[in-house]
Amino acid sequence: MSRIKKLRVSIYGQLVFWTSVILVLLMFGVLFIIQNREVKSIYQDKKNRGLVMVRYIAEMNVRRLVLWDLDPIDENISGLIRDDLAYVIFYDRNGRPVVVSESIAGNADVINQTSCAGRVSPEDVFYRNISLVSQGKSYKVMEIEIPIFVPGSETKWGSVKIGLKLEDVQERIYKTRLVLLGFGLVALLLTILSSNLLARRITRPIKNLVEGTKRISRGDFTYRIPVISSDEIGELTQSFNEMTEQLLIARRQTEEANRRLVQAEKLASIGRLSATIAHEIRNPLTSVKLNIQKLAESEKLDELEKEHLAIAQEGIDQIEKFIKELLSFTRASVLQPDYFSMEEILEESLKMLKPSLAEKKIILEKDFEKDLPQAYVDGDKLRQVFLNVLRNAYEAVNEGGKIEISLRMNREKDRPCFEIRISDNGCGIPEKDWENIFEPFFTTKSSGAGLGLANARRILEQHGGTIKVVKKDGPGSCFLLTVPCQTPSREE
Repeated sequence: MSRIKKLRVSIYGQLVFWTSVILVLLMFGVLFIIQNREVKSIYQDKKNRGLVMVRYIAEMNVRRLVLWDLDPIDENISGLIRDDLAYVIFYDRNGRPVVVSESIAGNADVINQTSCAGRVSPEDVFYRNISLVSQGKSYKVMEIEIPIFVPGSETKWGSVKIGLKLEDVQERIYKTRLVLLGFGLVALLLTILSSNLLARRITRPIKNLVEGTKRISRGDFTYRIPVISSDEIGELTQSFNEMTEQLLIARRQTEEANRRLVQAEKLASIGRLSATIAHEIRNPLTSVKLNIQKLAESEKLDELEKEHLAIAQEGIDQIEKFIKELLSFTRASVLQPDYFSMEEILEESLKMLKPSLAEKKIILEKDFEKDLPQAYVDGDKLRQVFLNVLRNAYEAVNEGGKIEISLRMNREKDRPCFEIRISDNGCGIPEKDWENIFEPFFTTKSSGAGLGLANARRILEQHGGTIKVVKKDGPGSCFLLTVPCQTPSREE
């Protein structure tokens, strides 16, 4: 009897022991995965903030670099060297340093090392982690370098490199590890204290935990482990779910903050540029235009002189068009919605383009669904959107080409919406540029400001709609525009 009792205790002890071991290994495995992801997230956050910083520095000084006005650049970067920014270096197009912050002036290895000396594209970004010694103290630095291109030019004018101190990153990693270690120690204590219950109910909770770690290790932070008890396992499961929820929220907030920061930088740059153009170009340009018009009316001019004046007049018109598009894009507009027929808005847009279509002998095919409800939209704004997309299609097709327009009501979505497809059989748009063409100043044409489609997307987003390029059979491009079919509230 004594041996049997001892045997039972031994088996029970082994079960409790192995149960505790499994739970401890599982927990520390989860914590290890989370720790690795947190470390990667911290470094990625540092990279994202550094990329925004170096792009801001490049945009702020690109004009001075092009004009080779280096002293103001040196003054600008001197004021930026603080906190975690260790140094800033500007290179010319041949990779030679031209502006170096005083904080790194004595380190030739860092100054003469550039990643943009060869052939690079405007989207290239180069990262490198190095160790620096300053005043007898060694610290880690993350280098970020980007090439500098002038909008509208394919020539690289130089590059800019910044060095970010990683002391704050290492401190955050250290704190994260302390928190995870503390959490692990608490979990270990709970596992030992509740080993009896875990031994009886180990199979199902462990299975759920294993599934959760697999899903989270694949990046699925939306997965939640079902809580099947109110004991320590239940608390552990709940804590695990809360932790993944916080990780998911943090990741979404970081992505949204980065997106808004980049967009804000773009709009700020565009706003500054538009203000400069409005004040420095528009007024003298009007004077030049009026004087050319007066000269053109003179009867003393021969045909060749009149032809030259006409060319000059055409160039001024193009500049005025660019200024108008730029100012229209940067000004905040408020919608003036009312009831309109979507078919009539399309027809009015086509009417404005009809002479150009006839001159180019373009075939126009329309397919409009009948008896559609009226749309509660800003008719003038939508007319501008359709005209921009139609004008792009007109410019893309050759003489005798074809443009197709269809209007449908999509009732399968949660909210019914109008779907307008505008397609052509022209030269088409490379698939890699399908999203880029809606960015300000991006264009695939030899002329144009690259603001038409960006303005179109902004107007449609104000309406709650979308615009994108979709696949089509045969050559050419197809734009899909959606506008929600909505009605005004009673208050309106």
